[in-house]
Amino acid sequence: MTISDSRREYTLHGLKEADVNADPVEQFRVWFDQALAAGVPDANAMALATTKPDGRPSARIVLLKHFDANGLLFFTNYNSRKGRELARNPAAALLFFWPQLERQVRIEGTVTFTTAEESDTYFRSRPLESRLGACASPQSETIASREELERRLAEIKARCPGDEVPRPSHWGGYRLTPDLFEFWQGGPGRLHDRLEYFRADGAWRLRRLAP
Repeated sequence: MTISDSRREYTLHGLKEADVNADPVEQFRVWFDQALAAGVPDANAMALATTKPDGRPSARIVLLKHFDANGLLFFTNYNSRKGRELARNPAAALLFFWPQLERQVRIEGTVTFTTAEESDTYFRSRPLESRLGACASPQSETIASREELERRLAEIKARCPGDEVPRPSHWGGYRLTPDLFEFWQGGPGRLHDRLEYFRADGAWRLRRLAP
């Protein structure tokens, strides 16, 4: 089989306007809970798309850590490539793909920093090795070798011998405040269902897109 021959039929569900919540955040909650219940691996994994100053896009996988009516939260190194790109252009997009349910969710919006208290609370909840790694890694920078990274980690461990690892100032959270959601449900014959929520006059509106 060649790549061009690789395909699958989508037959599990349909998606009708009458069946979705008027609030896209609540509709996302329904689908997210269903992904968890279905045992989708890494259901909170999402592609984060940002742009360079010249408009060239970049994307990577990050993990959703919380969401509510105010937005979707993720955490990272502020000095990383994505952090630098968001500092220049806070517009970003997220994409969730749950193949077991034949679903995608695409979200667009504007990113802002979480509060220091939110970042501290989440940082303290992380496993010790993850906290140490966040302190040791100059994320996205060029390093000479793996040994250099391990040396930096050993130095951090020596300075923080117990479980108390302070959150570095260059590490914390972002909140994406959405202004667009698209819910995609695979359909037979590539006639997929696509429902898009968009902001108009301060309220969410719903429209259907052609597949």
